[in-house]
Amino acid sequence: MTAPLPGDLIEAANRCLVLGFDGTTPPSELRRLADTGLGGVILHTRNIAGRAELRALTDELRDLRPGLLVTVDQEGGGISHLARAGAPETPGAWALGVADDTALTAAVAEALARHLAECGVSVAYAPVADVHRLATNPIVRTRAFGADPAHAARHISAWIEATLSQGVAPCAKHFPGHGSTAVDSHLGVAVDMRDELSLRETDLPPFRAAITAGVPLVMTAHVVYPALDHAPATLSRRILTGLLRAELGFQGVIVTDALEMGAIADEIGEAAGAVAAIAAGADQIVIARPDPALWLRCRDGLLDAMADGTLDPARVVDAARRVDALAERFARPPRPTARPPALTDIGLLAARRAVRWKPLPGPVLDPFVVDLYRPPHPAMEWNRTDLITLLREAMPATDGVGATQGPVDIPGILQRAQGRPLLIATEDAELHPWQREARTALLTARPDALLIATGMPDADTEVSDGLCTYGRGRANLRAVAEALL
Repeated sequence: MTAPLPGDLIEAANRCLVLGFDGTTPPSELRRLADTGLGGVILHTRNIAGRAELRALTDELRDLRPGLLVTVDQEGGGISHLARAGAPETPGAWALGVADDTALTAAVAEALARHLAECGVSVAYAPVADVHRLATNPIVRTRAFGADPAHAARHISAWIEATLSQGVAPCAKHFPGHGSTAVDSHLGVAVDMRDELSLRETDLPPFRAAITAGVPLVMTAHVVYPALDHAPATLSRRILTGLLRAELGFQGVIVTDALEMGAIADEIGEAAGAVAAIAAGADQIVIARPDPALWLRCRDGLLDAMADGTLDPARVVDAARRVDALAERFARPPRPTARPPALTDIGLLAARRAVRWKPLPGPVLDPFVVDLYRPPHPAMEWNRTDLITLLREAMPATDGVGATQGPVDIPGILQRAQGRPLLIATEDAELHPWQREARTALLTARPDALLIATGMPDADTEVSDGLCTYGRGRANLRAVAEALL
């Protein structure tokens, strides 16, 4: 039962919510929450029909409540929910880190932010400020700018300043760092067992740089750091209020990663997680799943906790105040002028500069391509581009096989590839034994095959052995197709 509270406290609790929904128009349940102070919405590919339709949707959302924040995960590379709306094709963060030109990183961020502003999106949940340090990490990888804290910090600063220049709010994530875990927190509890000194020296510099650059939001990690606390960072007052607020001096909005992720939902539940996160110091909770019943359970959990004294109403009012300040600055992004010509193809230019390869004897014409990659991540990617399709645009006679799981038909591939150059593309093969097994079997029969890594290069495939894109966005794959030609 919803606790009887004053209307201003109900509105303050609603301001703490960022909700996902289905379709290209706001559902009735979301409209009702907007009438009583809803803080924000998060868009996904399921909400996008086209660019004009997206602008109409964001205008409609703000007609419901002018201070509503419209947010999206738009990191570039493979994490692009606005492809149907004509988002620029850009490489992900790791490829930009490989190019190591902060002006180029800023130009890519500016192109993405201009598009968001044109579409009426006010908050980009990017950049990823994690430092990728563990080879078996399944979730950060090419989403990070690198493995060196100072290197990542330079690019984080450039990205944030460029995004802010377009009137869009960037968000540094996932505090205090998700790059040294072996578990995807979407699926379960991720634990970082390093000591506190290692955490501070490795993971905090990019977040310090983000705060110095004026980042207005920081997103929490559903990761347990026993050296700091036994609760996940999202639910830890020591980490959010103590480390992020008091020590690092961050005064903007702290937003959680999605509460329906396994690390929270399967451990204490979304509603209890909402209360614990706000009590710990978070200002907004993200519920990306389009489930109005879940939205209300989380909101009512906040109201009940205030009514019974579990949650201090002053903490909720403070959170709502921070959200209002953010909305006053960013809720209505400016409509940019015409896009500068220099930004039109900046993504492909950046991807070209990131491709690393051994010298090729000449163009690789009309190849047979074996493209091995993982399926889309259900929380982040809604489709994947295959290399075969992009190569056919330049070489119509290209043939090949794509697979997102094993086993792979090795005899059939070898028969079809007879007399043709053979390309073997893998994505993070060290994490996927079926890819390694297929690659080994094909190389045994065809040692002349050219290897392509479309994620991180792994221990079995050094960059010098073939080509590496450091990401699997369309721009990355177009760049490697050009390299072959």
